[in-house]
Amino acid sequence: MPNRMNLHLVSDATGETLNSIARATVSQFDHASIVYHRWSLIRTRFQLHRVIEGIEAEPGPVLSTLIEAGLRGEMETACQRLGVGVVHVLDPVLAVLQEQFGEKAAARPGRQYVLDADYFRRIDAMHYVLAHDDGQAQAGIAEADVVMVGVSRSSKTPTSFYLANRGIKAANIPLVPGLAEAPGLEAPSCPVIGLTLDAEALIEIRRHRLRMIGAAGTAAAARQDSGDYVDLESVKAELLWARRLCNRRGWPVIDVTRRSIEETAATVLQLMEAWHERQRKVADPAGP
Repeated sequence: MPNRMNLHLVSDATGETLNSIARATVSQFDHASIVYHRWSLIRTRFQLHRVIEGIEAEPGPVLSTLIEAGLRGEMETACQRLGVGVVHVLDPVLAVLQEQFGEKAAARPGRQYVLDADYFRRIDAMHYVLAHDDGQAQAGIAEADVVMVGVSRSSKTPTSFYLANRGIKAANIPLVPGLAEAPGLEAPSCPVIGLTLDAEALIEIRRHRLRMIGAAGTAAAARQDSGDYVDLESVKAELLWARRLCNRRGWPVIDVTRRSIEETAATVLQLMEAWHERQRKVADPAGP
């Protein structure tokens, strides 16, 4: 029987940090059944009292990123009274950085979400991905930070959007046997990375997509289910052709079969860093 537990995530910002920490830690428990209670943008005593009432109604451990000392103290007092544990997850990192910098943390909530240059870079990257998805607007490929190529439904678009949230301008181009081989990438000015996956996994993804299209009433697209698009031998040949093209062009290939979008994006960032390091060495052979 799974162990059911309430877990309260209390943040003075969006709660994104707590969501990531909770997801990473809870995934290590095979038999845990977690009911999440997310409390975001908690910046006043009135808002905190609603949180405390919620914890009292459904007791469970509290993970907190509250920064303001008064709210933290009131939260700790309430949790002690209710007999539930509270962890301020930022404290260990803040303590190390304060010691290193010799400066006390500002303790102002939401400072990571200021409208600075980094914020506008992420917005610009999101607009770029929208304009350059699935081979669109190839004239702007020269502005890309990275280009991903791969056959249809190989996770190019979701990976591009995830990278855009990191401020990366990611274009993606579909590889289609019989058509021009990745036009616009004869002399790329940024890393080009191929995405591939297992043929059977790809067929399942494509069939799911076709069922969705069919449910929307596009009968012609639904009939494609019987064509090469989901035929095992045809898909294997398509994937082999795409991989050989990448090998011929010297583009690294990531197998996304068992990778999450986050893991694929992390590998893309590693390959981008390696590409830029090679470019630096070429530009300055005598460098360190």
